[in-house]
Amino acid sequence: MDLERHQNLHTIIMLREIIRKWWRAELHFADRNGLVMDWQRGGDIPPTPNECCRLSLSSREGLRRCNQSVRQLHEQFRANRRLRRATVQPCHLQFSLVGAPLYIQDEYEGFLFVEGFLREPPSGRELEVLKARLRELGPGVSDAERAVARLPVLGDEGLEKLADLLEYGASEITAFEAEKARREERGPPGLAQGNGEHYRFEDIIGRSGPMQEIFKLLQKVSNSEATVLINGESGTGKELVARAIHSNGPRQHGPFVVQNCSAFNDNLLESALFGHMRGSFTGAMKDKKGLFEVADTGTFFLDEVGDMSPALQVKLLRVLQEGTFLPVGGTEPREVDVRVIAATHKDLGEMVKRGEFREDLYYRINVIRVHLPPLRDRRDDLPLLVDHFLRKHHREGQRARGLSSEAMALLASYAWPGNVRELENEMERLLVLGGDLDLLPAELISSRIRDAVTPGNLSMLTARAAGKLHEAVETLERDMIHQGLLRTGNNKSRLARELGISRSNLILKIAKYGLDKGLPPDAEADA
Repeated sequence: MDLERHQNLHTIIMLREIIRKWWRAELHFADRNGLVMDWQRGGDIPPTPNECCRLSLSSREGLRRCNQSVRQLHEQFRANRRLRRATVQPCHLQFSLVGAPLYIQDEYEGFLFVEGFLREPPSGRELEVLKARLRELGPGVSDAERAVARLPVLGDEGLEKLADLLEYGASEITAFEAEKARREERGPPGLAQGNGEHYRFEDIIGRSGPMQEIFKLLQKVSNSEATVLINGESGTGKELVARAIHSNGPRQHGPFVVQNCSAFNDNLLESALFGHMRGSFTGAMKDKKGLFEVADTGTFFLDEVGDMSPALQVKLLRVLQEGTFLPVGGTEPREVDVRVIAATHKDLGEMVKRGEFREDLYYRINVIRVHLPPLRDRRDDLPLLVDHFLRKHHREGQRARGLSSEAMALLASYAWPGNVRELENEMERLLVLGGDLDLLPAELISSRIRDAVTPGNLSMLTARAAGKLHEAVETLERDMIHQGLLRTGNNKSRLARELGISRSNLILKIAKYGLDKGLPPDAEADA
């Protein structure tokens, strides 16, 4: 397995920046043999908040002992396949190593770790022992004195946060490799079909009218090099769409790089996007490539571009127009060939009117716009998504093969503010709690969903669902349209806007369910 490739995953890049920002520490990778990638290359010692670690790594004997400490943690992971959580191991200087194991297709492939912390402030006796151990590594008594003057201490709360981040990083690499294996198994990516209709494009799933329109648009967009703006609420799958465009386009063999523009402040985001030169700011120990350079010849997905500051908007516009940029602290412009796909949950048009977003940048990224509907506006896709996530998160030994009619009716009547991401998390949770059951009952659904659904509406749905998933969705749709027609006085244009569908589509559904009887005339249509 190529761990070098994983260092360029957007999640790992962000994880490394967070660890540097919060603890001034460095994320390391060890392979399946316990060898640390950074330490095998030689050259500059990576940044560390612990001067004692720096002294040790700069000495041949110290480097040997540091590697030996890492191998002890490696042996723990290799000897116990059930150990899948982050583990703390003391090093030869009695600092803490925090590591999380990495498994690919259930095979141990190494671990991620951060080194060089004390769990509590040292006593005078412990400081003297530490100085003596440093002196054993070579000359430099003055360096040893200075090194122990300021030792990093990580309490229980900080250690727990660090362990969670390392486990998250390992899980992201595992998911990346699993997705890669699935794509290789199913052959070239593209548009899948089922029951005579398109229902998925890459990992985007949907059979509803809005999703069919998106699939048609994606087929055209993927074959071009045009800049794309994806708009949609959080959790609607904006990154999935960007990946699908990249995977099916002319740059599919190039890198796909992701950066969330709301994740960092201006200084960190500028360094992440454009890189920096050694010495350009405190902590810049060496030259660093920016993500635009990493994405050269490929695709760069800028998520939440609406959160970018005006100063960075100017620099982004220059890259889009001229293909050049300046690293932080640099004097010579660099050229890149990158296709940019931007995404936001905000209305950039309104932001332009308020002067919060540059108009020239807006028109530059809004060449082709893809709007992703929220899950509440594509409820026809709910049974398909439920089935997909049940299959995706099913584990060996679990019996669950579907949801009870009451559970499906409950999900169908919920508004899903977190959209598809929230639905997937709920399906995974249900499988964990009720995987030993044939049908997952409504009682296991999260309380926030149960509390948000009106009991009377739920009982009506379950009574009429007859145990079929599609019938539960159709029941909800019929009732929503009927109540909406009564509320709006049969104003179909207004109701269509409220439901997020076209007027013609609404008229077809009214005819399908026989809801046009006993209603007043559509005044707008008559006019």
